Amino acid sequence: MKRRLVHRIPVRVRHYWKLLATCAATLLAFTVVFSTVRVAPLVTSASDESGDEVSVNIAGATDLFDATRAHTIKITYRTEAYEELLDSFWKDGEKEYLEADLTIDGTTVPSVGIRLKGNSTLQGITRNGEARQNGFGGGRGAMPQGAMPQGRPPEGGGFRMGGGGGRTSLKTEEPETLPWLIRFDEFVEGRRYQGHREIAVRVGGMGGGAAVLNEAVSLNVLAAAGEVTQRYAYTSFTVNDRPTTARLIVEHPDENFADAIGGNGVLYKSMASSQFTDQGDDPTEYADDFKQINKKGSQDLQPVIDLIKWVNGAGDAEFDEHLDEHVDVASLARYAAIQNLLVNFDDMAGPGRNYYLWYDLGAKRFSVVGWDYNLTLSGDATQDPAESVSMGGGMRGGGGDFQPPEGMQMPAGGRGGFMSGHKLKERFLASAAYKDTYKKAYKELFNKIYGNASALNAINAITEVIGTVDGANAESTATEAENLRTLIKERTGFLVTNEIITG
Repeated sequence: MKRRLVHRIPVRVRHYWKLLATCAATLLAFTVVFSTVRVAPLVTSASDESGDEVSVNIAGATDLFDATRAHTIKITYRTEAYEELLDSFWKDGEKEYLEADLTIDGTTVPSVGIRLKGNSTLQGITRNGEARQNGFGGGRGAMPQGAMPQGRPPEGGGFRMGGGGGRTSLKTEEPETLPWLIRFDEFVEGRRYQGHREIAVRVGGMGGGAAVLNEAVSLNVLAAAGEVTQRYAYTSFTVNDRPTTARLIVEHPDENFADAIGGNGVLYKSMASSQFTDQGDDPTEYADDFKQINKKGSQDLQPVIDLIKWVNGAGDAEFDEHLDEHVDVASLARYAAIQNLLVNFDDMAGPGRNYYLWYDLGAKRFSVVGWDYNLTLSGDATQDPAESVSMGGGMRGGGGDFQPPEGMQMPAGGRGGFMSGHKLKERFLASAAYKDTYKKAYKELFNKIYGNASALNAINAITEVIGTVDGANAESTATEAENLRTLIKERTGFLVTNEIITG
């Protein structure tokens, strides 16, 4: 019996059983020895090439982000697949991709991936009239349910909904109104559309109205001022046989965006759960903080880890003397000034941690890239230029004491408890060594954004385009535009007498 069992073992295995046994013993030894040793991912290549290969780049009929004309987008998918996507989101908070066919300005792109986009944006979404039990997925640093404003704004000014009607109620039964991320290579590897891997379909009703005019105006004036920002356009948006709506689409910061920044560098996205705190040397500990966008496989997260450690550990004198060795100080000054000028409390220090870090491989320094401007131009027009805009400061009625709007639940721990600010921005604004740099940037950008009526002119140009988009609501857009004009005029009038501007 024993002999028959032996002969069932393949001949090659019987011939080399000693070698196999040795290998097995060695593997077991490695397992025991290294089971308690941390193994950190390393980059072995010194190349600066991107790890992503582009196999096809669809030219399209027109420039997708030509903001001077109306565009068209139609999405078609299986209803069953959409329900499965919702099941996953409702159960686990996972934002999975749905396979869909897409037509942009007459060009058909089959099998793209689309998924829900946003964190606080999706908090109040309902399905069959019911909201998700656990809010929006949670995770370290996530905002608590009820933290974002719903319903009417506080009396006395404060946080203004640009459309005048409060936050839009999102329903899964109306996919044409939901925030989407469209990805061209999710199901077809290496595919791009005009160089873009992803585009974002923005949602109305957060800081602005249905047309998200405040975000479009912000992107417009920043581009005109020569700042690094994303391109945008307005499009009709149709999902299956649902009604057509007018939507704002925005360039999503992907590898193509990184290339457009110019120079040789690495782009890192801050996650909504990012804390910007020292968590040791293990890169895996920062997975909830930053995501690398380009040059994967040739570069890694180490520069970001080094920056976090330095900013959190440097004394005040060291910070003042050596900040310019780690960060492009002039760029940081412009970033901080822009957030204040546009009254944006949801920037790098806000609840969404909305920013990217760009690391210049030549200069070995970082600069901050703004992202997600849908809560700009909706706060207090008298926000002090010397103060960092926050939910408590930007959403105030003039006196600085924030009273939550009806229906808004503040988290345990008091006012703004879920917002811890951002160490880099806070230390920079508090440093006397960089006051003049900040003031200079502020005055220059004020003149480019408000002083020459650039923002007001942008409203007129953008609303004219929106009027040509199928599915646009003319009455709602007009109200939104008028509210925005009022805030911009008030903001300009307040700042023009400030000592930084009159200086």
